[in-house]
Amino acid sequence: MSEVIVIGGGIAGICAALELLDAGRRVLLLERDTADNFGGLAKESFGGIFLIGTPEQRRAGIRDSPELALADWHAFGELDSNDRWPCAWAEAYVQRCHDEVGVWLRECGVGFLPAPHWVERGLYTPGNSVPRFHIVWGTGRELALRLIDRLQQHPRRTNLEIRFGQRVEALLSANGAVTGCRGVGEEDGKPFELTAGSVIVAAGGFNGNIERVRQHWHRDWGAPPPVILNGSHRYADGRLHDAVGTVGGQLTHLDAMWNYAAGVHHPRPRKPCHGLSLVPPRSALWLDWSGRRIGPMPLVTGFDTRDLVAQVCKQERQYSWQLMNRRIALKELAVSGAEYNPSIRDKKKFAFLRDLLFGNRWLYDEMTGNCEDFVVGRDLPELVAKMNALQGDDGVSLAAVDAATAAYDAQIARGQGLHNDEQLRRIAYLRRWKGDRIRTCKFQKILDPQAGPLIAVREFIISRKSLGGIQTDLHSRVLDHAGRPIPGLYAAGEAAGFGGGGMHGLRALEGSFLGGCILSGRIAGQAAASVT
Repeated sequence: MSEVIVIGGGIAGICAALELLDAGRRVLLLERDTADNFGGLAKESFGGIFLIGTPEQRRAGIRDSPELALADWHAFGELDSNDRWPCAWAEAYVQRCHDEVGVWLRECGVGFLPAPHWVERGLYTPGNSVPRFHIVWGTGRELALRLIDRLQQHPRRTNLEIRFGQRVEALLSANGAVTGCRGVGEEDGKPFELTAGSVIVAAGGFNGNIERVRQHWHRDWGAPPPVILNGSHRYADGRLHDAVGTVGGQLTHLDAMWNYAAGVHHPRPRKPCHGLSLVPPRSALWLDWSGRRIGPMPLVTGFDTRDLVAQVCKQERQYSWQLMNRRIALKELAVSGAEYNPSIRDKKKFAFLRDLLFGNRWLYDEMTGNCEDFVVGRDLPELVAKMNALQGDDGVSLAAVDAATAAYDAQIARGQGLHNDEQLRRIAYLRRWKGDRIRTCKFQKILDPQAGPLIAVREFIISRKSLGGIQTDLHSRVLDHAGRPIPGLYAAGEAAGFGGGGMHGLRALEGSFLGGCILSGRIAGQAAASVT
């Protein structure tokens, strides 16, 4: 008989299992997906991790501290100081991530790119004061494989049983304590019922369930869009949230989500409404459904992801276009995730440097050739005609697109000293940091005849991560509605809002998702081991 059941084979569940094995416990890990997908959504991710005081920061001359990070975290997330457990987990993360995430991962053989990225700098609300987004050399795939290998090679590997294709549907309880779980086989429908001294729920969030995303859509964003693409795990459906709620666990901040504004249809979908999250080019013009530039504050990525979603959702039609040319796309276009970053994923240094210096031609050809949301034209009339053909109406106005591009290009022509456009000011600001300068064009005109052809990308809101979830204390124990721990029940990772039922607040400083899974998973494993 297993002493602890871990539900979920993502990064949080793997980290919990590692800690349990270190403590000599017998562990049963239940994963709904197949063995090929062991590692969950993290395995598909870009692999950015929020860290403080790292060698990479020091080499770049960055002075950082937990105190500065916590101030940024509270300001950007707009955390309520009376919201006890999210605030406690935020403080725990910034205090502990250096040793218990960063150093621990290096001991597991995980390395990082030399320059941390500077994302979520803040727009109206202050964000990251310094670069903290450390990208795993090898992407999230390398991260997952390293941790899986550590699990499989563990000296106490015989204490671990892993069962794939197991869909947990309910938790078992007796006398107020959780004693196990029950469910069915994902493929064969064969029922199972299992008991253990403790259960750790690490089954992810609910953002793979688009109907539930609509149900919990935040009021700041108005009505949910007609089209929401799925950028989450196909099994992130909230089933385990319901199970925890049934046994008395508290669910909090379910309307706090981390969705993105620049989603496109996956060229080779593996699930309904499968989307990719673009990293939107900073030098592209972000237009509304009719071809007018969204404003008065132009949309530029890297400052406030949540605000980008809000601005697109305010439009009459809740999707948008980005307009660029080939030169901009080669230098700035990126797709979040391991799949569309093969040079980093496969750790090919020369290919990575080539793409940085000369442009990512593979990605350009892949997206313009295979993604239905990309259209290419020799000039604006041809491009607008294709945009309208794609959408199936005459919504895009050639006059509006022409006016937006002419005004923007005229600003660039005046010279940097006379730029009076907020997007150009932000581009100048971005280029001051070396990590962004190499990936950002220097004031590139859209209608430059030497930089064509023109490209327009239709972009939808894409669902990604749940910032709220199961409320936990600092031992990852699930709390009931009175704030008391439910004996035998723990939660970690995205299922727990990455800790405390919502440690990020309304916004995340990025990289704290994978980091939160690692830290909360380790804590859950340690806590369960101490009482089992």
